[in-house]
Amino acid sequence: MKKIVLTFGLISGAILALMMFVTLPLIDKVSFDKLEVLGYSTMVAAFLMVFFGIRSYRENIGGGFITFGKAFKVGLLITLISCACYVIAWEIIYFKIAPDFVEKYGNYMIEKARAAGASAAELAEKKEQMKNFKAMYDNPLINVAITLLEPLPIGLPVTLISAGILRRKEPKSSAPEPNAAAVKL
Repeated sequence: MKKIVLTFGLISGAILALMMFVTLPLIDKVSFDKLEVLGYSTMVAAFLMVFFGIRSYRENIGGGFITFGKAFKVGLLITLISCACYVIAWEIIYFKIAPDFVEKYGNYMIEKARAAGASAAELAEKKEQMKNFKAMYDNPLINVAITLLEPLPIGLPVTLISAGILRRKEPKSSAPEPNAAAVKL
């Protein structure tokens, strides 16, 4: 099980991490809304590895059979490895490559609120929220927790759906049950 979980988890995690690094130069060129759609679409595509990992386990280790519980366990482990890769990639990006990300995002959110007709008081409140978020987000433990909450809500439903689709119980043996009258002898 370890080999399958690691293989598919690392492939999924590599897809997520690679996409983050590839889209990093687009932060100044494309709106955050479009990058968010691209990011979550990539997550769905990457978490397809959960389905393929469970199927691989069922076919290669389970002899063509797997219970829902076992399938969920395999899928959850793949999801957690993938999420760990995502978090590690983000920590590197945020603390080493793009430490100004929150400022850029904050400016984007303030401009978006301004374009929507926010009052001066609302804009000041938004600036204060972004300042507080930056202070909180600069704490690596909080940063890890918040970052983990991005892919995990995508990976868990994919895991549940994949486990449900791929479960296959072993057929009951076809040996006839002993006749009750013959047992009394």
